[in-house]
Amino acid sequence: MKRILVDMDGVLADVYSCFFDLHEKETGERLSVANIAGKLEAEAFPGQIRWVSTPGFFRSVPVMPGSVEGLKKLNSEYDVVVISMATEFPRSLTDKQLWINDNFPFISWKQLVLCGNKSLIKADIMIDDHPKNLDSFTGETIMFSQPHNIFLRDTKHKRVSSWEEIESLLIKKS
Repeated sequence: MKRILVDMDGVLADVYSCFFDLHEKETGERLSVANIAGKLEAEAFPGQIRWVSTPGFFRSVPVMPGSVEGLKKLNSEYDVVVISMATEFPRSLTDKQLWINDNFPFISWKQLVLCGNKSLIKADIMIDDHPKNLDSFTGETIMFSQPHNIFLRDTKHKRVSSWEEIESLLIKKS
């Protein structure tokens, strides 16, 4: 069975919706994707590092539309490992594990890797929104569209913009 690594933030967890809301709450300014396109999260949202370092932040993040159903389907056909570079923000570790338990109860604790370097984990396929993780991966790569990667072209990564697109690429039609 092929192993597939699935990133949390920006693939399963809709962190951008929280970033937009928190930025508006703090500054009164409502940003759009056009305002931040091509910028990494910390550049686009000055409070981002503080927000993600705050205990409880990750417990409130909504799931990406279609991700629960899509990951459930992947989990029936692949050896799924949910992966997150969470150790950079140690206060997020418990929140991220509890978030997975709450929103994806079919993912066991044995299928969750919270790490500082995704290249340590071997797999056949990786779904991620950050090119820094995909570029060094030796298997098949799928880049989930997010504002920070929107202008990237001519990469080896297949680009998807939804969980429906992921399903059409990876789920066998019966």
